[in-house]
Amino acid sequence: MSSTEATHQNRRGFFVRITQALGALIAGGLGVPAIVYLFTPPKTRASGAWVDAADLTQLKLRTPEEVTFRRVRMDGWKIITEKSTAWVVKLNEGEVVAYTPQCTHLGCAYHWEETKGEFLCPCHTSNFSLDGKVLNGPAPRPLDRYQVKVQGTRIMIGPQQPPQKGA
Repeated sequence: MSSTEATHQNRRGFFVRITQALGALIAGGLGVPAIVYLFTPPKTRASGAWVDAADLTQLKLRTPEEVTFRRVRMDGWKIITEKSTAWVVKLNEGEVVAYTPQCTHLGCAYHWEETKGEFLCPCHTSNFSLDGKVLNGPAPRPLDRYQVKVQGTRIMIGPQQPPQKGA
């Protein structure tokens, strides 16, 4: 082998090693974050955090009020801020309930019929009493509820309670 060929081989070997080193650097730069993403669980946030929804002093006794509030929830790695509503009823001075806004039949939005004194789902005419029980219609169970607690004069709405059985 002549000196020109040896120089050519050394130069070729140098460029091969540089190309391999750059390939390893790129693979590491892409591979390490991918491995961390795949094998590290997401940071868990307190799911179903309590939300300040309404002022207790503004509610009339045994008159449902639809309140709107903002809830932050985590969906996998994505944090979502969404507007939610609830039907809040002050049953007596010490008891407040909050119903989810969907009918338990097919999830339609229901409303309060003041003249009849009951909740009415317009989709399939399910009727619910003030305490959420099914009066008639195809709804299979009472209205779903949120957990509720009162702090001073503020009504705090928490996560949804498990569905109730029976009518």
